Amino acid sequence: MDRLKLSRIDEELVSSEVAALCFLCRDVINRKRLEGIVDAKGLFLRLEEKGQLENDFFLSQLLQTIGRADLLNLLETDSRRPEETDANPVLSDYRVMLYRVYEDMTVENLDKMKFLLSDKLGKAKIEACNTALDVFAEMEQTGLLSNTNLHELHTMLLEFDQLLASTIQRYEEAARLPRVPRSSMDSQRVNTFQPSQPSDAGASDASVVFSDAEPKISPLPDHTDYYSLSHNPRGLCVVINNENFFGAELKNRGGTLEDAKALRTVFTHLGFEVKVHDDLTAEKMLLVLEELGSRNFLDDDALVVCVLSHGEKGCVYGTDEKPVLLQYLSKPFTSGRAPTLAGKPKLFFIQACQGNDYQKGSLPCPPKPRQEEGDRQSRLEEDAGRVEGETVPWDADFLLGMSTVPGCKSFRSTATGSIYIQELCRQLMRSAESSEMDDVLTVLTRVNREVSKGEYLNYKQMPEPKYTLTKKLVLKFV
Repeated sequence: MDRLKLSRIDEELVSSEVAALCFLCRDVINRKRLEGIVDAKGLFLRLEEKGQLENDFFLSQLLQTIGRADLLNLLETDSRRPEETDANPVLSDYRVMLYRVYEDMTVENLDKMKFLLSDKLGKAKIEACNTALDVFAEMEQTGLLSNTNLHELHTMLLEFDQLLASTIQRYEEAARLPRVPRSSMDSQRVNTFQPSQPSDAGASDASVVFSDAEPKISPLPDHTDYYSLSHNPRGLCVVINNENFFGAELKNRGGTLEDAKALRTVFTHLGFEVKVHDDLTAEKMLLVLEELGSRNFLDDDALVVCVLSHGEKGCVYGTDEKPVLLQYLSKPFTSGRAPTLAGKPKLFFIQACQGNDYQKGSLPCPPKPRQEEGDRQSRLEEDAGRVEGETVPWDADFLLGMSTVPGCKSFRSTATGSIYIQELCRQLMRSAESSEMDDVLTVLTRVNREVSKGEYLNYKQMPEPKYTLTKKLVLKFV
């Protein structure tokens, strides 16, 4: 990476921000190598030694996490594709969660925490801690804190700040959510996509992820198992449709207009006001969502956000080829940021690759059906990008529907749209027309199954839903 750019970033960062960056890098650089760093230049040298500045994504993660997205314009995109995901470190949810606790901790609460830990860490060590990050580092060193041992910290925070404690609890709950297995089903469905090149198409049913945590009884009275849908319109459906990329690496996404058209049709029939934003840069994507998060949602029953773009694990790309972490897509709509959305379902559907690997079937598929000659004009492409990112952090009443599991590509027909979005729209229409009261998780199960049946360029695709919905959501035509 250009050292002049790194020097400019260093000049913009104050000492507390440098200390925060060092804490966030403790999973990448060992503690001893971080000692004595007083400015960002020192940290950059350590990262460079580890080969972690070969592309700009890891540094962009760091800057976004500490709230310095304004410095991202100083970075330049590395045109080299990473060969292995191991070469592209990502910030752990655990360390980012601790940083969030630090951000929200008052001086008074810091003093309380230091007092409660003085007998366990020792008076000298506690007095040397100037911030909560210092305290967390000492707790980790003595074995009181780790990504699998949050009991001490959580119990302590419960004593003086339940809001901070809830940050720990949400992380633990999200960490328990199981992943959809990457193995595909061995059956195959006839599809009209003619392979001539890889892509991110999407379509049909498999199994949905269900949380294995024991259900907890809400302290508030709950008179129904279903989310209320009583307003007309039901709420907003916002579609970010990135087709044309003006960087040197990512190709334009032919066929995505078909996805945007299908989403507009389906969600309009389901009673939503649909707004489509075409070709947004990373900065503009974040701005649109921040503005949407400031909306008064009192007259809305639900929110739907669909993002159609290139992507990599844990991120999607703006048309300027800059990454936007998935966690920043949902962040403006948590109950703390958007209180009028509290208790209401927030649905996110992401059509983008999540890595450079191909999904393969666990058993041989039957011979592929012969395709019609007219279908040969349709090409398959990849909605792929360059680097890895983070997974999305969850609060209550969120649903995230990903077109593929982490690390893998998804497919899109340049003529008819993506496999995932087109199947999602088909299954939503089918459910809305049915007399059955199928909820959205049942719909996504069918989407998973149908997509997993297909074979695309001799590979498979496995969508992945994740959710923290607390009730059933049934979408019917208005």
